[in-house]
Amino acid sequence: MNSGGIGNKKRVIAVILSALVPGLGQFLLKDIKRAVAIFLLFASALVTVFWYNHTLWYSIPGLIWLWNIWDTYVMPRGAPIWAVVVLWLAMAYGIGWQATEIDPISLVQNWSRAETILQPMLKPNFIDKKQESQVAYVAVQLPCESAPPVAENTIAGIKITATPGCLNINDTVTIEAEGLWPNEPVYFEWRDPITAIMIQETHQSDAEGKFKYTFRVPSKVQGGTSNPNLPEYHRITLVQRKDIGGYEISVTGRYVLQGIYETLVMALLSTTIGALMAIPFAFLAARNLMRGNPVTLAIYYFMRAILNIARSIEALILAIIFVVIVGLGPFPGMIAMTIHTMAALGKLYSEVIEGIDPGPIEAIRATGANFLQIVRYGVIPQIIPPIVSLTVYRWDINVRTSTIIGFVGGGGIGFFLYQWINLRDFNAVSTSFIAIAIIVVTMDLVSAKIRERLV
Repeated sequence: MNSGGIGNKKRVIAVILSALVPGLGQFLLKDIKRAVAIFLLFASALVTVFWYNHTLWYSIPGLIWLWNIWDTYVMPRGAPIWAVVVLWLAMAYGIGWQATEIDPISLVQNWSRAETILQPMLKPNFIDKKQESQVAYVAVQLPCESAPPVAENTIAGIKITATPGCLNINDTVTIEAEGLWPNEPVYFEWRDPITAIMIQETHQSDAEGKFKYTFRVPSKVQGGTSNPNLPEYHRITLVQRKDIGGYEISVTGRYVLQGIYETLVMALLSTTIGALMAIPFAFLAARNLMRGNPVTLAIYYFMRAILNIARSIEALILAIIFVVIVGLGPFPGMIAMTIHTMAALGKLYSEVIEGIDPGPIEAIRATGANFLQIVRYGVIPQIIPPIVSLTVYRWDINVRTSTIIGFVGGGGIGFFLYQWINLRDFNAVSTSFIAIAIIVVTMDLVSAKIRERLV
């Protein structure tokens, strides 16, 4: 018998068992926790390496296997456990690094592409200089069928003509206008029948406020028609803008304000409705209230299952489902956040109820009070402050969540942000980032103060 009190025969058997199944020898020597830990470390390492299927990484489960044999041999003192943990972490981080294809060098190689994104983002456009604008347009027919030879229109003193007014692809057309502001930029646009801008150029009016531009009709202007073979009217538009002094909220700024308002309202409504729905679930999912008899205990397990299932589905996934059901907009996003909020707060509320002082409950129950009386006099007075604090915190979370939900059509600032990213309007993206950051920081400070007073 050695100093550790383990016989040589038993030690040999334990080593053989560990060689066959890591942790089995430790189990034989009655160190159950160590045996389970070693088996899980080896099994998870082997499964991960097998999934990644890279020969080099098979050395990690091999080393864990050898360490496990050595650990059994030197029991009951055992080998240092930190060594096998370090091996496992080296495998996890190493394979994780490779599986996620982390490549810092690509950041340097693609820096020029990053500059095209970052430079506009340094110029957010929440406000613009105040401008006065005037717009004139004329409709031309394409392809030509029976329109007059000259198309003309007069709007707010600006006369604009297109010669000819009936066009085919590759025809030459002359646009003339008078009554414009002299010596000011003229933004020339060709809009197809679906209102997409097919041509957008900048020109200049002359000293008399006149404008003349001749160009050949490109084939791309037919891309926005319902049927390229049928004659339809396209709109040629001239726009002038000039500064009149002062500043105003830009078009982007107005969209940002609209998106932020929708985000806050979505978060507020979903939090309020979700919290109200969570309250009955919380009481029915609190073990200390429902363990009185088999029926109430069964209700407890049922409610817990419902909350866990609903909470396991992310609000983003729910939003995608409800967007398909009810269409784009804030409403499907609010429904998704309400369901997830109900499940999350239901679980948190039930844990608050389970953590209250059992003394008042037992005293009230001993008097023969029913369930509602126990809740009214023994539970509610103890849970109001933490429940209000958790609800405020959830509102803070929902403000951030609603931003992401907008990316799948759930409304709010995220919806506009997604459109601006697709349009590569990074000035607007930067503006929305700043607005989101301000709202999140403000909400965090406000909710922290409220929770500080309540708890």
